[in-house]
Amino acid sequence: MNNIDKQYQSLLQDILDNGIEKSDRTGTGTISVFGRQIRHKMSEGFPLLTTKKMAWKTMVVELLWFLRGSTNIKFLLDYDCHIWDGDAYKNYDKLYDSYNPPFSGPYPKRLTKEEFIKEIKTNKSFEEEYGDLGPIYGKQWRDWNGLDQIQNLIDELKTNPNSRRLMVNAWNVGELDKMVLPPCHYGFQVYTRKTTRDEKIVNPGKYRAISLIWNQRSVDTFLGLPFNIASYALLLEIIAKEVDMIPDELIGNLGDTHLYLNHIEQAKEQISREPYDLPKVEITERNWYQHQLVKERLGEKTLDEKLKSYRPDCFELIGYQSHDKIKAPLSN
Repeated sequence: MNNIDKQYQSLLQDILDNGIEKSDRTGTGTISVFGRQIRHKMSEGFPLLTTKKMAWKTMVVELLWFLRGSTNIKFLLDYDCHIWDGDAYKNYDKLYDSYNPPFSGPYPKRLTKEEFIKEIKTNKSFEEEYGDLGPIYGKQWRDWNGLDQIQNLIDELKTNPNSRRLMVNAWNVGELDKMVLPPCHYGFQVYTRKTTRDEKIVNPGKYRAISLIWNQRSVDTFLGLPFNIASYALLLEIIAKEVDMIPDELIGNLGDTHLYLNHIEQAKEQISREPYDLPKVEITERNWYQHQLVKERLGEKTLDEKLKSYRPDCFELIGYQSHDKIKAPLSN
């Protein structure tokens, strides 16, 4: 069963039919609607869209980057993930323009974007000075004024799973001006319940199910939203594994939900495609044998150690079939 592709196609059609034209910070222009929601039952499969080929590894790498608490693009580049390149280069460009010529430091020449990325990958001092994006998602998730929100969430789930305070927030008002881009998906909440008799039969030993809802102020529906859906679904899988619960429902609350004007034809193409069945995802321990030795010697790894040990190959996508890619420009 694949309801998520159908919901997504309906959302694209909704924007085409009802969207109003608006200007935006990128200068591209959008058509936009406000206040939409998507819902997906994880038991129906992993919600990676099939009506266009999705960059699975890129999405996984970005989520792991958030969970590590990192805000420097070097980790992304190490795994050939380039979705934050434009924001990093735009920030560098602003810094360059803020100095009176010649540009201070050992780089008096304004670098092209390609030169900039090469320096980040190969020059440690340059990476440290220009690769950081400010206190964006990972910083807020793992270090909001010294508080590790992910650790707190896991601890609370294990001790008080019926709490109504199982939340993580990225919208740190006091630090927005230090970020290259304020968070688009700015917070999430989880909710747990006891499993049903039928769920216990299918999942022996699992006594609770966990759902996740995320809130998003700004939604690039063609390029960004498919990533957001899959990313929060994988986050739900990771959290569920850590607290030994069944992933249940994924919900997205969407604010300004828009199509860029240069994505209109691509959206129409995707609407015309018939979805395939959804894939499944398995999370495996990286270097299982080594993990067992460490566990025997030092005890169970801390949550931080677990999150930092994850690599893209720990997440196996099973049975993914999709239509071809649909190329569209990214507006920064």
